[in-house]
Amino acid sequence: MPAKEAEKLLLQNNFLIDRQKGSHRIYKKGLYRMVIPHHIGEILHPKIIKQLFEIIEVAKD
Repeated sequence: MPAKEAEKLLLQNNFLIDRQKGSHRIYKKGLYRMVIPHHIGEILHPKIIKQLFEIIEVAKD
C-alpha cells in the first residue's frame, strides 16, 4: 500500500494532518496519532499498514 492510499484512509476516518517533518506526516484524531512516511514510489512496510488498520479500528469509538 503506497502512502497516498494510507493518507486517504486516515482522512476518510476523520484524522487530520497535524504537522510534517521532512517526508513524515503526522495525523491526529483526538488522542490517537499516526505517522506515515511519504516516500514517492515506495510501498509502506507491513508493520506500518498493520498499525494503520489497528489505529483506525480503535479510533472509531
